[in-house]
Amino acid sequence: MYWLEKNQLEQLVKKLAKDYRIFGPRRDEVSGEVIFDWLENLSDLDLQASIPYNPPKFILFPHFEEILKYRYDHRSKKAVIERINLLEPKALVGIRACDLTGLLCLDRFFLGQEFVDEVYLEHRKKLFIISNTCVRPFPQCFCVCTDSGPGAKEGYDLDLTFTGEGYIVNCGSKKGQKLAEELGLKEAGPEASELRQKIIDDSISSFDRFALENKAWISRATNRLTTGFIKPEVWEYIGNQCFECGACSFVCPTCSCFNIEDVNSKTGDTYRVRTWDSCSFEGYTKMAGDHNPRKPVEDRRNKRFFCKLSYSQSKKYLRPGCVGCGRCARVCPGDIGLPNVVTYIRREITEG
Repeated sequence: MYWLEKNQLEQLVKKLAKDYRIFGPRRDEVSGEVIFDWLENLSDLDLQASIPYNPPKFILFPHFEEILKYRYDHRSKKAVIERINLLEPKALVGIRACDLTGLLCLDRFFLGQEFVDEVYLEHRKKLFIISNTCVRPFPQCFCVCTDSGPGAKEGYDLDLTFTGEGYIVNCGSKKGQKLAEELGLKEAGPEASELRQKIIDDSISSFDRFALENKAWISRATNRLTTGFIKPEVWEYIGNQCFECGACSFVCPTCSCFNIEDVNSKTGDTYRVRTWDSCSFEGYTKMAGDHNPRKPVEDRRNKRFFCKLSYSQSKKYLRPGCVGCGRCARVCPGDIGLPNVVTYIRREITEG
């Protein structure tokens, strides 16, 4: 482990900026919201800010992305296919543990199964990650319920833990180790590991005082979702509150649903485009002939929460599909963010 002085943080970011496009949390001048975004001005980086309004997944899995283009020659009856590769190295600076866990879930979806998504892989190869320990929880947090924070356990190149005077730096990769050595950081000594753990333990113990907006004790809800022992009336109640807006999917760090379509251009080229999709939308499961096996909204809602909390999904991705960031509860106009759904399910168990 190493020690990073407060005044060395700017030096670290500037050095990274020589080789990477820097993304990090900054406060929007108009709305005042904290957003995770490209830092055109590196001084906008705010590591003490709360969890960003948006998850950083858009950097690896963009909302709209052209993944290839092709041109069909009618005379020769041949198609010329060209991969679009405009990717540049990117650095995520100050990513919270919950969002980093979300990226690891995306890794297992796009890279850890039978087929590997080559476009996502290219994004991933050119990424440098600096995680940021949450020294105290924020009002919407429930990462302790999903084992995804407040401190990162894996997946980072460098991990920063603020002590009040500076940062404890933990190296998680050869790239991170190399950067720490190039910056000439001082070794923190054996007591640094104990101090970092104490900071994390103190953060966990303070959840009852600061994380007041959400609670999601999910173990019994997971059991009910996995076995299917939830009354249809509960799903109908949840479905009746859904506006089918897709906001929960778009702000979720682990949602990976997408749509593919080919778009013609005036030049004669056709672009294959990947865009985010959501199981909230009625057309998500629509088939040829206009058949839709999941037409009732409550049927689509229960599939979303099955994806987030069921044991089969946890076994597939090595953890629950929810990382406890609380964004779904914040953006849902119908009051059916995941913490509330868990409450509805647990209430049924209690009443039953």
